[in-house]
Amino acid sequence: MSRKVSLFRSLDWITILLYVTLVTIGWFAIYSSTYDFENPTILNFSARHGSQLIWIGFAFLLALITILIDSKMYNNLAYIIYFLIILLLIATIFLAPEIKGSRSWLKIGPITMQPAELAKYATALCLGKFMSSYNFTLNSIKNMFLVGFIILTPMLIIILQQETGSALVFTAFFLVLFREGMNGIFMVLAFLGALFFVLFLRYDYISSSSNSYILESFGFVIVFILSVISVGIMIAYYLKDNRQMLQFIGGNAILYLLTGILHLFGIEAITYTITASISISLSILYLFIMALLQKQKKYFLFIIFLIGSIALCNVTDYFFNNVLQPHQQMRIKVVLGLEDDPLGAGYNVRQSKIGIGSGGLLGKGFLNGTQTKLNYVPEQDTDFIFCTIGEEQGFVGSIVVLFLYIALIIRLVILAERQRSSFSRIFGYSVLSIIFFHVAINIGMVIGLVPVIGIPLVFLSYGGSSLWSFTILLFTFIRLDANRMEILHQ
Repeated sequence: MSRKVSLFRSLDWITILLYVTLVTIGWFAIYSSTYDFENPTILNFSARHGSQLIWIGFAFLLALITILIDSKMYNNLAYIIYFLIILLLIATIFLAPEIKGSRSWLKIGPITMQPAELAKYATALCLGKFMSSYNFTLNSIKNMFLVGFIILTPMLIIILQQETGSALVFTAFFLVLFREGMNGIFMVLAFLGALFFVLFLRYDYISSSSNSYILESFGFVIVFILSVISVGIMIAYYLKDNRQMLQFIGGNAILYLLTGILHLFGIEAITYTITASISISLSILYLFIMALLQKQKKYFLFIIFLIGSIALCNVTDYFFNNVLQPHQQMRIKVVLGLEDDPLGAGYNVRQSKIGIGSGGLLGKGFLNGTQTKLNYVPEQDTDFIFCTIGEEQGFVGSIVVLFLYIALIIRLVILAERQRSSFSRIFGYSVLSIIFFHVAINIGMVIGLVPVIGIPLVFLSYGGSSLWSFTILLFTFIRLDANRMEILHQ
């Protein structure tokens, strides 16, 4: 008995209070967004808010069970849990019914669950287990490959379920790797890859709707020029050699300048696409020679980046048209300004903006939102739950919710940094990375900053799978933190 009392005293009650507060706000928002004037009963379990009350009750029970389990069990069973969830994800592809174009929901009796939510938890445990092993280092190519395998395996299976939005959440795990020592150059390369994807997609779309040959080659050339500039800057920063940066960028600039001069004299046989191809060959040769002369492995990374940039140009169109669903394609086009579809793909965001904007400073008041009460905003109790808060509680209410999320994330950073066990620290950073990604992307898509990819807002959106998975994630870390003075051995 005294051991249980000691356990509960060592729990981080600040984090628990933030959790309870967010869950409570979420339930009131769901009640308001699904309010029925003819049947306003709070305990109407046939309504969405009634169902959510049941999910919340079970979530609290799961939190209690998670806390009572010995913290060593999470470390010991990490690989087994990961393997079982991977099997469940694979089975889901074949057993799940098709819902809105995806096969990601399993129906078990009266309960419908999404295994992709549990996959985040399993991946966090597996990463913590593997990366806390004896003599582990991210500088090893073998370890980098295995870490990538752990993260990308569930991600790719979820893509096969046609659930691209849930799959993208797994990219949040790469934030954990930077905390554990991954070179910052990889984050730079990832950012540049995303930038090039957007740029090439934009110019490829423009060129496909135009007969201009210049536009047809412009996307390829602009991505390559940016690649050259990026490699040059990275040479200066990571290799501390400004002279080589000037040589690399200047040499390529001269080639494009000569091509422009030839065009001025009416010699257009050498196009900018041909010039870019010559630049690629000479750039790779230059970097290869420098790698041999100076014995710097990072030059090979720059070579891979150049080749990858060009490959990205050629696969962007295929990925966009064959991997993404039509509604996802349209949402990206709307965000990039390539299409205007106010009654189709852009309808949700447009109505959401109207609702949030109409809330003003203090909002219209609880149960007084017109956009939500008249069902102008689709999915207003799930993915667009933040719209309800913005309309009824206004700017002030929205800021309060954001402050609670920021407080939770900061608190999780503090908890993660005070862990003696690397397993607990890695798991903690995995939890806060997932929460940060969900909050940033969900609120971003509600206000039109990012494409709508259909991920819930943590602890606020309607749904048992989401609430339970986040509850287990958070309270597993709270349990590990309660025994932070222990070091969990392999």
